[in-house]
Amino acid sequence: MRLWDADGVDPDESLLAFTVGDDPVWDLQLLPFDCLASAAHARMLCEIGVIAPAELEPVLAALREARAESLAGRFRILPEHEDGHTALELFLVERAGEAGRRIHTGRSRNDQVIAALRLLVRERLVGLAARVADLAESLLTRSAEERTTPLPGYTHTRQAMPSTVGQLLAGVAEGLVHDLELFPGPLHWAHRSALGSGSGYGVPLPLDRERVAELLGLDDVDVNTVQVQNTRGKLEAATLGVLHQVSLTLGRFAADLVWFSSEAFGYFRLPVRLTTGSSIMPQKRNPDLFELARAVPASMLGRYVEVTATLHGLPAGYHRDLQRTKPPVLAGLREARALVEVMTTAVAGLEVDRAACAAALRDEIFATDRVYDLVRQGIPFRDAYRRVKEASATGSGSPEHSDPRSQGDADAPLRAGDPALQARVPTADFLASRTHLGAPGTEQEPLIRDRLRSAVAALDPYVTGIETARRSLES
Repeated sequence: MRLWDADGVDPDESLLAFTVGDDPVWDLQLLPFDCLASAAHARMLCEIGVIAPAELEPVLAALREARAESLAGRFRILPEHEDGHTALELFLVERAGEAGRRIHTGRSRNDQVIAALRLLVRERLVGLAARVADLAESLLTRSAEERTTPLPGYTHTRQAMPSTVGQLLAGVAEGLVHDLELFPGPLHWAHRSALGSGSGYGVPLPLDRERVAELLGLDDVDVNTVQVQNTRGKLEAATLGVLHQVSLTLGRFAADLVWFSSEAFGYFRLPVRLTTGSSIMPQKRNPDLFELARAVPASMLGRYVEVTATLHGLPAGYHRDLQRTKPPVLAGLREARALVEVMTTAVAGLEVDRAACAAALRDEIFATDRVYDLVRQGIPFRDAYRRVKEASATGSGSPEHSDPRSQGDADAPLRAGDPALQARVPTADFLASRTHLGAPGTEQEPLIRDRLRSAVAALDPYVTGIETARRSLES
């Protein structure tokens, strides 16, 4: 039975197959949150006299049962139900009788699904943020361990300047902090109540929308009832935008791991249990996991484009097109969690070949250091740059020791054998000379960790809201 079956018309099976599609599969994810929203709505209906106090507890008990069944994977949405909202209402009628028929008073499936989706996004994003924070913390721990492990720094995929393994790992950690700072954007939208807007034009009942928001632990209510419907898809897009940023940070890190763990570099060794084999080459261990992680940003961007393109040109109000915005965000949230979890495992098991890292620092990588050696002796930067570049081009190296001509003729050429062209001792010298904020020679982890804590603390109101919503189901 469908909620709108009342006129005796038997809909064509092809219509049902096309319009329903796999919506019941996705609605199973929404159903626990539909139960929370329905509990708050039922309490409000009781307070305004639509549901009798004696009817409320059977409804709440049925909602608790439905939520527990759905979380355990036992709740079923049958083909004849069309969607999760119908399945839930029929379940309530079966368990609570006439009171179950009153639950839909004052709402539409339109505001019902928006409410459930907002609660889901809030909980899933908060849960994901906790995992991202744990990964960032793990990276900072590894960064401190490898703070003095030299590593070539690259630009344009060519050796550029000396760096460290710690610098690379701390950079990924701070990138995740930046991503966490984006989470309050969609969470702020998700933290407003949609219930009471109905199909977009309100209902002729004295609904207490603010009370529903309070019961669900939400900050506020979206005021205009049409605008509630117009937000459908925008929250999904904003959420996917944040997920895309997280996947970009981790996708680029995965690319580094693929590259730096190859035989050509050998800086890192990937955990064997996180690699796969070849069907033809018995010696191969392939970084499939990290290659797939590298591809996740493309999937996230594709979902974002799918959702935003669906919204283009839609008139105000609800349209069935908007059903298409649900699968991308649910799939994106699932994939983001899987990505963060597997990268957390990878960071914990990552091995660094410190000897290979140090051996990779070719003498030319210190060319910029040699420029600054001359700068410290009073030679203008551009002159020092030119002199080192010319010396490098002739194969004579670059200056390290004091140049007796530095206070004289800045144009004097450097020649092979000149004491200004002797090689430097790499790691100790280049780290000691890089002491400004954020440079490889500094302890960055405490400052990044402070910012990580601040980003996590900004999510505390949403954690509290989640706990409040769960209490709405209690007696």
